[in-house]
Amino acid sequence: MESVSNEPLSGSAARILFGPFCLVPRKRLLLRDGAPVDIGGRALDLLIALVQRPGRVISKRELLKRVWPDIIVEEGSLRFHMAGLRKILGDGENGDRYVSTQVGVGYAFVAPTEALPVEEGAGGWTPMAAMVPKRPSGACSLPLRTKLIGRDADARLLVACLSEPKLFTIVGTGGVGKTSLAIDVGHRIAGAGETTVRFVDLAQVEDAALVPYALAGALGIAVQTDDPMFVLLAHIAGQALLLIIDNCEHLIDAVSGIVEQIREHAPRVCVLATSREPLRALGEHVHWLGSLDFPRELDGLSAQQLLQYPAIELFIRRATAGNASLKLEEREVSLVADMCQRLEGIALPIELAALRVAAHGVAATHALLGEGLSLGWSGRRTALPRQQTLRATLDWSYGLLSTTERLSFDRLSAFVGPFSLDAAAHVVADAKLDPLTAIVTLDGLVAKGLVSLDQAEPGAYRLLEMTRAYSKEKLRERGEEEMRQTAFRHAAFYLKLLSNLGESPEEVFEHASRLTRQLGNVRTALEWSFGPTGDAGVAVPLAAASAQLYLQYSLMVECRNWCERATAWLDERHLATAIELELQAAMGLVLMFTRGNTEAAGMALKRALDIAVALGDHWSQLRILGRLQIYDERIGDYSTSTVWAQQALEVGQAIGQPEAIAVASSLVGVTHLLVGNQAAACKELETALRNSLPSERSRTIYYGFDHRNRSFIALARALWLRGYPDQARRWVEQAHKEAKALDHPVTRCIALIWSLNVYTWTGDLDKAHANVALLAQLAQSNLFRPYMAAIQGFKGVIAIEEGCPNEAVQWLGESLANLKSLRYELLTTSFEVSLAEGLTLSGRNAEALTLVNTTIEHCKQGGDIFALPELLRLKASATGSLGAHGDVVESLLQEALALSERQDSRAWSLRAAIDLAKLWLKQGRTSEAVALAQSYRKSVTEGFDTKDVRTLEALLTSIAAVALDSA
Repeated sequence: MESVSNEPLSGSAARILFGPFCLVPRKRLLLRDGAPVDIGGRALDLLIALVQRPGRVISKRELLKRVWPDIIVEEGSLRFHMAGLRKILGDGENGDRYVSTQVGVGYAFVAPTEALPVEEGAGGWTPMAAMVPKRPSGACSLPLRTKLIGRDADARLLVACLSEPKLFTIVGTGGVGKTSLAIDVGHRIAGAGETTVRFVDLAQVEDAALVPYALAGALGIAVQTDDPMFVLLAHIAGQALLLIIDNCEHLIDAVSGIVEQIREHAPRVCVLATSREPLRALGEHVHWLGSLDFPRELDGLSAQQLLQYPAIELFIRRATAGNASLKLEEREVSLVADMCQRLEGIALPIELAALRVAAHGVAATHALLGEGLSLGWSGRRTALPRQQTLRATLDWSYGLLSTTERLSFDRLSAFVGPFSLDAAAHVVADAKLDPLTAIVTLDGLVAKGLVSLDQAEPGAYRLLEMTRAYSKEKLRERGEEEMRQTAFRHAAFYLKLLSNLGESPEEVFEHASRLTRQLGNVRTALEWSFGPTGDAGVAVPLAAASAQLYLQYSLMVECRNWCERATAWLDERHLATAIELELQAAMGLVLMFTRGNTEAAGMALKRALDIAVALGDHWSQLRILGRLQIYDERIGDYSTSTVWAQQALEVGQAIGQPEAIAVASSLVGVTHLLVGNQAAACKELETALRNSLPSERSRTIYYGFDHRNRSFIALARALWLRGYPDQARRWVEQAHKEAKALDHPVTRCIALIWSLNVYTWTGDLDKAHANVALLAQLAQSNLFRPYMAAIQGFKGVIAIEEGCPNEAVQWLGESLANLKSLRYELLTTSFEVSLAEGLTLSGRNAEALTLVNTTIEHCKQGGDIFALPELLRLKASATGSLGAHGDVVESLLQEALALSERQDSRAWSLRAAIDLAKLWLKQGRTSEAVALAQSYRKSVTEGFDTKDVRTLEALLTSIAAVALDSA
């Protein structure tokens, strides 16, 4: 389904545009390319109803009410007119889609729409060409744009070629200016305001397996699964954007396969890549980027004529930028032209030479170029691409360095991507080179063009990709010990950096937020530390410290991998320390998300708790107890979950701060809810909310969950059970509002899952449908497997509430099987209650009775007895339908009523009372039935529109009618 606005169009919109169509609701007129369309009244009514709520599924029931408000018609009529509407619109022709069907639910209008006010033109209407909807201005994530010299024709050609989605690769030798051209093209397209542009630089990615994560990061997509491509494709499938992928050559096989998948699954995504060789991917278009134009012959050309060549213009611009006082004589312009000719117009070596001119003058630079630089082409495809074109250029630059500069330059190869002055000093300095000298030397390397100022981060530096490859070779020539010591200092620096992010969640979040571009360095440090020449003394604490960074960016799979490696390397230096605590706590959390509720996740969390207790770290105890409580809740062990919650309450009281009390009370309140003590649940949850701070990502990441939002949802459920449905619905809406603002997929899914029961209990089925659709979108795009397994079950629950049990029974059965295979038992009881009801509605009472008995035993063993009264009511229904004596049925209903009262669950007791009153009516005990029904009607203080209250009202009405007939 295409991405469309979720906001309803104004009912007063004069015109609604979609594709070649213009709908004028007030005049009941549909135009196609300006000409009226012959369309029947019912089909037009359907179109208006759908277009005014684009992107939303409108139920069949609602459409029937809107289109046929005064008569009762069958769904067949709706299907007939919908088919006619699709034919009129040409739905499905040439890939155009307008109306989508959600099987068993309803229909949605999926084409992009735009509402326009009245504009009178010729003949009373604005021409169709003036009514083409404008797409929102494109967002842009491009690096800063520099003046492009000699590439205007290339840029215009690429902009024109990229007007339609396709794969284009800019191919050329290293340093020729591929990246600059791609950035310029991106800015031109983004500047037109019609296309979103995203830029990703693969220069920092050395592992092919990390390419999908890099693409997802550039698109702002959180990846928390083992299958990043699934998440990436799910997010961009319907988007129209330009994705620029820079520096592909060292990962060409991986990139080739990935862009083919993108083009297949996201046909509206345009890909512009840069590489030193074609990707050779399916459907690839190649733009070969040659060198800048330079004079092939110098004889007879004046200085003014030479300055017209782009290569010379670039040289002069860079040289004068490096030395504002530089003035070139006519003879010197000829020397510059000679250098550009010998450098074959390739941008990067021209810029390097120009910087030398700024420092040493034209004549000296020209002489050095003649002595030490040759741009011979190797011609071997088996040679490393970086060695085919720029080695000589870099050899020349390296030859200009002093001994100290060379040593510093070689050691800077440890960095991947940007690095700070402090980082450079720590990595370069040792017994041979003091930090002050290292800093001064770095300034010299910047002036000589071998180290660049990072344009995206003020105060940061970086080596160009080919420059870093060259410096790594030079470092390798210094021997294994020099390489090991440099790598050690690099890893030690990032260990220190990550170990000092702060103590509070807010400090950690703030500092970690500034390190997004340091992930390449962190990964490199970890890879070396765990490598054959690494150091366990650095590796283990570095993995523990980096866990905070990985969790910050929701890189849970990567976090899990490093935590697993680190725990395998634990020795006496780290056992039972804060380092092991962080490793085990992080591993337990990420295992729950990436591999499900495995035993390994529980063991890791328990080990972390033991260490926190031994260290007397109360905050860590509270954090881990929260994860343990949720872990056991998810696997259906509610008794153990209650134990963890009680321990958390003790720890929270020991800490004594409002935040600790809020977290602990939230955990206790949730357990009270599940074990059937609703009054206590409300008390604890209200305490939690009084003490909680506003939801923030920092605390959500620290705890692993948003406890405030869980308190909202749990309180809503408890209030419904206690007979306060209106209050419950208000808390649900608050939970959804804050979860959406938090922009945390896990929190959003938890809010949706826990609130869906409130909507089905109250009979708000339209909201239930909408929330299931949103849950499905979030679960699938983030590959949350347990939540994906629950979608079918929730659809079954809603279908049963709608009185359509047959297919719903199958959906629930399959969903329950999938959830149990994933050890996700949190929804088991609720789904089995609905399944039992569906079996009863289908007349399969024996199966319903068997299921209810099994569920009752399961609840008693697991401890989640909150639904026991409802299960007893369903057991009474199934038993009665199978011919049991009325006394048996009454006994079960009385037991349900008594248990409801003990749990303070008036919602369950209302349902049981309604069934008991109906039983008494059948037995002729009318006065007792009337007294019971009226007593419960008097106890209702809110929720008069809810399903159960409406059922009670209907019962009283029928009793009154029977009494009137009898009189």
